[in-house]
Parts: sequence; structure tokens; C-alpha cells
Amino acid sequence: MRISVAADSKDGVAERVVSELRGRGHEVVTHGALDDGERDDWAWACELAARDVSEGRAEQAVVCCWTGTGASIAANKVRGVRAALCVDAYTADGARRWNDANVLALSLRLTSEVVLKEILDAWFAGRPSADPADVGNVSHLDDI
Repeated sequence: MRISVAADSKDGVAERVVSELRGRGHEVVTHGALDDGERDDWAWACELAARDVSEGRAEQAVVCCWTGTGASIAANKVRGVRAALCVDAYTADGARRWNDANVLALSLRLTSEVVLKEILDAWFAGRPSADPADVGNVSHLDDI
């Protein structure tokens, strides 16, 4: 899978996200502080990763900033993106299942390497729900 990754700094697990994804066999496209030629501010970097998803250059993205909040807000401004700020495996599983999230937002401050692996395991194991109510909710997002 091709995954776009953005971070506004190399603090915390930013570089570990990239190495973990590559270690799992994914092709990674980097943005922000992870790409020396780009602006590293969270709004700009996370927008680029989200646009990769919305415009078909990547199937999913991982966006990171100190709290993860700004990263998720910026990504969610891009049409067709459903970014979820996940702090644990349970949240990541639910984001994929009930929200069909296509962008994972992470806190560089709060996410340890162990928790990162757990979140990624749950994220990639998760599948969107086929329940009509869940499908209806996700479809309604395009109307909002």
C-alpha cells in the first residue's frame, strides 16, 4: 500500500512511523519535516498528505504533530478525507470500522514506540463496517 506520512517535526515517533511502515512493506511518501524540501508547519505538511489520499496518489496517510489535534484538523479540511486522532489500538480499530477513516493522526508527544505498533496493527487489521447505519453515517459525511 502507498501511504503518505507528514510530520511538523522529527520529535517523538515521527521517523519511527516511516521506518515501521516501510518495515511492514508499505511504500511511503514523506512530507513536512520528513522531507527536506518542504515546509514543515503542521497545517501545510498535513494538507499535502491528505491531498495525496484525496487525489489518489496514496491509499492512506499518517499525519503527526505534537498533540495530533492540528494534524487531524488540517487533514479533515481536505474533501474526501476522514482523519482520526488515535491514541490507542481500540480507537484505531474503531476509526477504521465505524468511520472508514483513511488518515491516521498521531500525537508525537504521547505516542510511544510500543503504542505506535499497537495502533498500526489495529489500523491495518481494521475493516470498514458493512452495517447499513455505519455506511450511512460515513456516506453522510460527504453531504455535510
